[in-house]
Amino acid sequence: MDFLTNFNDLSAEFSVADIAISLTLSFLLSCVIGIVYRHTHQNVSYSQSYVQTLIIMGVVISVIMLIVGSNVARAFALVGALSIIRFRNALKETRDVGYIFLVMGVGMACGTRFYLLAIIATVVVCLVLLIMHRFNWFAHNVQRQVVKVHVPAVVDGTDEDYADRIDDVLIRNTDEFEQVSMETIRGGALIEMTYTVRLKKGKSPSGLLGELRDVTSGQQVTVLTGYDQTDL
Repeated sequence: MDFLTNFNDLSAEFSVADIAISLTLSFLLSCVIGIVYRHTHQNVSYSQSYVQTLIIMGVVISVIMLIVGSNVARAFALVGALSIIRFRNALKETRDVGYIFLVMGVGMACGTRFYLLAIIATVVVCLVLLIMHRFNWFAHNVQRQVVKVHVPAVVDGTDEDYADRIDDVLIRNTDEFEQVSMETIRGGALIEMTYTVRLKKGKSPSGLLGELRDVTSGQQVTVLTGYDQTDL
């Protein structure tokens, strides 16, 4: 009992109950956000470490807000201390940034003892995320492919012949196509041509692949399907 009394005297701005409620609530709400993230994640870049980091971040933010309280000097001191931290990991999805800000907001609300706000914000935002996932909002139904074709390098204008024959194949198999890039590879021995295409109805990537190989002297041809939904 003496320990609790002395601790309250030292903390002044918050009690042991405040600490317990803030940290417990931030942990539970961060876990809910983590579960929603796991349920709504669609790509192959799912990381258990990222979800665990979200939960840790929510609790740590609560601790930081308890430390800062209403003391401006402490706030500036923490900004200076945290500014030396550098994060090198690149996020593969922009939506991951949204989850980070959500966890930070919930942690701040718990740390400043706006408990009802933290609960309501978590419930509302998570419901919105689940609804968007369930009904696939803002999905773009036109699927495009990336086609990479290797052809022998320039020899007496043969590159023009290859380009024309590749265009003929793409015209037969696609509704639209656009050349994105052209570059030399393997010390200039080959030219890599990259296109974005939209296949005609009834045409398959394997069929396009076979026709392109027939006109490229057996060189490598790559048809990348679903590149906009897959992490590379």
